[in-house]
Amino acid sequence: MSKKAILYRMVIDNHICPYGLKAKDLLKRNGYQIEEHLLTTRAETDAFKEQHGVKTTPQTFIDGKRIGGYDDLQTYFGKMSKPLSGASYQPLYAIFITTALLALATMHLTQNVSLFSFVRYFVSLSMCVLAILKLQNLSGFSSGFLGYDLLAQRYVPYSYAYPFLEAGAGLLMFAALLKPLAIIIALFIGSIGAISVIKAVYIDKRELKCACVGGDSQVPLGAISLTENIMMLVMAIWMIILL
Repeated sequence: MSKKAILYRMVIDNHICPYGLKAKDLLKRNGYQIEEHLLTTRAETDAFKEQHGVKTTPQTFIDGKRIGGYDDLQTYFGKMSKPLSGASYQPLYAIFITTALLALATMHLTQNVSLFSFVRYFVSLSMCVLAILKLQNLSGFSSGFLGYDLLAQRYVPYSYAYPFLEAGAGLLMFAALLKPLAIIIALFIGSIGAISVIKAVYIDKRELKCACVGGDSQVPLGAISLTENIMMLVMAIWMIILL
């Protein structure tokens, strides 16, 4: 016997509800035949909400029972997603995995295969990507950075200069240009960053958000956040050894 569901979702001229599409897809993937009702005007949508005593759409009904919106439907199928808000290291995982793969791809293209080459490409690309995220909202990054960076707290303009310094050092490392300058910048910002994170998290025991992936970051300031600074320091010291 086929499973059936009734789905009400909003589709108006200037807006198609993304959660309505997700709910429809989730029902299909769970083997349901869908009786779909499109709410095509604001007035129709508001009337539907008032009739059923709900605040949002989409709304799904199965076996005559209202299941609810997309999150409720995920719970019904035992597939509740993680909250969209709250602390998460996921952005850093995504960045580091992507830059590691880009480093491998660069090694393949250049036929420059060695541990040092991988580390250089990986660290430099990570620095550039992290700098881009900071530069998307420089003011927001600055505000978050001032919460824990020791130099920025003494000299506020450093909080605006940091992403440019990080991007510059990353580009120089990637291209193997002006190595002494790249080393100096990486040692400078990496050491200050590492000391600042250690003091804020492990000495002062403060619970802060890391500005490493931008001003709106939900990444907790902690061990993995410290990785950004450690990577720069390791790369700079390795480059000194090989000079």
